[in-house]
Amino acid sequence: MQYKGIFYILLSSLTYALVNFCVKFLHHIPTHEIVFFRSVISLTICIFWIRKLGIPFFGNNIKWLLVRGFAGMTALFMFFLTIKQMPLASATTIQYISPIFTVLLATQIMNEKVKPVQWLLFLIAFAGVLMIKGFDQRISYLYLGVGVVSAFISGIAYNGIMKCRTTDHPITVVMYFPLIATPIMGTACITIDWVMPQGFEWLLLLLLGILTQVAQIYMTKALHTDHSSTIMPFKYIGVIYALIIGFLFFDESLPALSFVGIGVVIAAVILNALVKNPNKKLPATQGVV
Repeated sequence: MQYKGIFYILLSSLTYALVNFCVKFLHHIPTHEIVFFRSVISLTICIFWIRKLGIPFFGNNIKWLLVRGFAGMTALFMFFLTIKQMPLASATTIQYISPIFTVLLATQIMNEKVKPVQWLLFLIAFAGVLMIKGFDQRISYLYLGVGVVSAFISGIAYNGIMKCRTTDHPITVVMYFPLIATPIMGTACITIDWVMPQGFEWLLLLLLGILTQVAQIYMTKALHTDHSSTIMPFKYIGVIYALIIGFLFFDESLPALSFVGIGVVIAAVILNALVKNPNKKLPATQGVV
């Protein structure tokens, strides 16, 4: 399937949008507590899956697996903070600067090449994100900064995933996030703050953990399938998911001019896909599910 990687990243983005809905709904639950529950559920699934597959538990490329785990945990914690402090669509668009950082970092870490016109398209997409932010006065500069830093750290995590695509099974790559996050966020729950979930909130926390697992698996498969400069720009489609969820469930809307920025982003993504050619054949991945 020629566009398998694009299909995987679109499915991952949709599933992540549902995760973000759960986080937004659980606004009164501390962020570290949400990350903790998410990590416990994900770690449980990963351990069961790895034992079933009979693959090495700690994987092979330990250095980059640890980078992926720490960077992923930090970026997600910061992103969840922005979800709680600004409209869902705005938080998502700021986070989606991460594909640009991913590609920029990949030119150094992965020695990937991109066509000159793609740099222009990335800049246009980035400008579209800034347009959306600029027209939304509800976003503070503090949380704008948190969002941008989260996007940059996400770029590090995504490159860590790509570094492991020929050495480790995707489920192992996914597992390193909860393996690191569970003890760290669990300690935060004990020492900083804890709010006991009530009723339906338990179901949302369970759903959050399961959906995150699905989203991470498909994101990892996407990055194991093709180059980041082809795959990552399609994460911008998640902006549309966020707009719909925010409008339907949280009575959120964006200024009319923000939709111009959304159009700019989508146009840049489509044009990037049209001009992009694989730089080189990817090496075979090991045990991609």
